[in-house]
Amino acid sequence: MPDSGPVPPARRRATNVTLSEALVGLAKELGVNVSQACEAGLAAEVKAAGAKKWLEENREAIEYCNQYVEENGLLLEEYRTWF
Repeated sequence: MPDSGPVPPARRRATNVTLSEALVGLAKELGVNVSQACEAGLAAEVKAAGAKKWLEENREAIEYCNQYVEENGLLLEEYRTWF
């Protein structure tokens, strides 16, 4: 699955989110940057959703390739070396 890597630095955009008061309080006590933590969590969710979408979009091709290998073996298998 292709990995586009981290999102390049971009302009910042103010956004409203609703979070648990207790959680925000603990984060502040512990010196956690809430904005950075939210962004990191959102980035992880976006990456996971992108991977899931890619798998769904390519499921048929992946199944075809797996079936082909089961029935015919790997292409160029005779040239593989094991160390």
